[in-house]
Amino acid sequence: MFRGQYEHTMDGKGRISVPARFREVLAEEDVTGDASDRIILTRTFERCLVAYPMDKWLSFEEKIRQLPQFDRNVQRLKRVYIAGAVEGSIDSHGRLLVPSAMREYADLDRNCVWVGQLDTFELWSERHWQGAVDEALGDPQELTEAMADLGL
Repeated sequence: MFRGQYEHTMDGKGRISVPARFREVLAEEDVTGDASDRIILTRTFERCLVAYPMDKWLSFEEKIRQLPQFDRNVQRLKRVYIAGAVEGSIDSHGRLLVPSAMREYADLDRNCVWVGQLDTFELWSERHWQGAVDEALGDPQELTEAMADLGL
């Protein structure tokens, strides 16, 4: 599982190191033996990017394929996640090249944060990540109630 948060710097060409622990998880979960360096990077409904291991992405696509194609929310989901998806490879130095359009979308600059999300991991600008954490902690009582409603 992908867990934890890791601060990394992005270079001027848009390359950023993927945390070693995340690369280890990718290698452990690669059942075919040929996809541990390949991920799908896509937009989200927030100002961040999400990285999927190849097998998780293919499962996600299959679930979306089963949804009603004329449902407005399905169309919106496809316009953000599917249309925004690119396949990326982690190079021999452990770096991922983030396309410029994606860097602009997520407002990524030099200081970035990788965030584990169990089956996926996200890439945030340091500033937007702190804002997301502050928002999540904004009303601790509401969050506690939501966790209880989810059975946690």
